[in-house]
Amino acid sequence: MRLILSSAPVVLIIAIGLLAQPSSDPLIEGYRLVEVASLADAMEQLYGKPAHMFHDMRPVFTTKFAGPAVTVQMEKVEHKDGGKASQGMLDAIDAAPPGSVYVMVLPDGADVAGIGGLMATAMKFRSLAGAVIDAGVRDIPQIKRIQFPVYSRGIVPSTSVNHYRFKASNVPVVCAGVTVNPGDIVAADEDGVVVVPKDKAAEVLKRAQELDDTEHRMYPFIEKLKSIAEAVAKFGRI
Repeated sequence: MRLILSSAPVVLIIAIGLLAQPSSDPLIEGYRLVEVASLADAMEQLYGKPAHMFHDMRPVFTTKFAGPAVTVQMEKVEHKDGGKASQGMLDAIDAAPPGSVYVMVLPDGADVAGIGGLMATAMKFRSLAGAVIDAGVRDIPQIKRIQFPVYSRGIVPSTSVNHYRFKASNVPVVCAGVTVNPGDIVAADEDGVVVVPKDKAAEVLKRAQELDDTEHRMYPFIEKLKSIAEAVAKFGRI
């Protein structure tokens, strides 16, 4: 697992985050350790299609997690029903199993906060692995304080209340360019977010682990010979 970062405190934050995630089956444990870039490469090599979300899906703080998706789809509509129109997205949090990744889509929601401190706190104390929100995020001080991993399209102070309604949960959604089905494996690290269909998860993980192993054996080779061309010729990986 690549944890070569700029400072010791950041490494510690990631390590604590990994230890704090609920224990799960060996498949999920493997996804928690493998690099997201290798997962992206494995999906492309095996199935010829990208599996990574748009480049602006970024974390509130440096983190790494993986888990099965719990999906929520919102719909954009102006109304005066207040928070009760969003009740379903809250129910989905309370129903999500420990270790899940909450994936929520708000159409045209880049300038709307789809999650804030209250939802993040509920997810944290229900032991979800993280949240990936195709919209904005707010209440950053609280989210950082509790160290709950959230990826979003941006940071904004606005609310979704009276602008969106709950549409459905545990249905296929398109989140930041990638289709996510309930139970698909969502993996995130500093490079971004990748989604792997659950029926392909074992094969993709095996290939990603092989890619990780090769790349990590190349680093000392390059450092010693001071040549990336020779390393690529020897290991066949770039």
